Amino acid sequence: RHKMIFNRVKLLMLLLITAMAANAEESLKESPFTASLELSTKYMWRGIEYGSAPTVFPMIGYNTHGFNAFAMGGYAIDGSHQEVDLGVSYTASEFTVGVSDYYYPSSVGEKDQYFKLSNRETGHWVEAYATWAGTKVPLWVTISTYIFGADKNTDGKQMYSSYAEVGYTHSFTEDNNIALCVGANLNKGFYTNNGSGFSVVNINAKYSTAFKFGSYKLPVSASYVLNPYMNKSYFTMSLYFGL
Repeated sequence: RHKMIFNRVKLLMLLLITAMAANAEESLKESPFTASLELSTKYMWRGIEYGSAPTVFPMIGYNTHGFNAFAMGGYAIDGSHQEVDLGVSYTASEFTVGVSDYYYPSSVGEKDQYFKLSNRETGHWVEAYATWAGTKVPLWVTISTYIFGADKNTDGKQMYSSYAEVGYTHSFTEDNNIALCVGANLNKGFYTNNGSGFSVVNINAKYSTAFKFGSYKLPVSASYVLNPYMNKSYFTMSLYFGL
């Protein structure tokens, strides 16, 4: 009788271990965590140039059931720009809403403290945004506003700098596509140095493809950026590594 009970216990343990191993393997295949690294010849964002040196962007992310959280850094190789970003968002069908926090140690200086969160003194820029990205039609529309932090004019007034962008993506093949977008600031604020209201500040054409090395693909992109308000144009290239 004891031998029968022992055999049943062994069988139960074997089944449990097998189930745990299968679950662990399945969890590994579908890990919600991601990690990536982007190398760019120049840091451009919404038509604005953040220094002229090549920049690296390490990022980790967590995605599950439409919820996304990320932490990202931006570091120019000559030390002229440093950035630490955090963000959360939620996607349902074609719509995404989110909040991002941008922090620039190279701008606020050594005396600034990361956890100095008083709106009057903080070096953080907190932005709320909403995006619609079509599934049947390859269009996207984004609207964003800085709602808290260092987005202020010289008098200390919160500017609520707002930006809107509409874009279109055309795919030639699985690894070849081009994206075109136009972005504008909606009020006097950050994007025009508080000097102008509605202005087109970002016209962007971005071509993405991948270099193939056997079975490995290295994603790359090239972008032409025009800022009509600043009367400036730029060209950048980026390499992407992901885990």
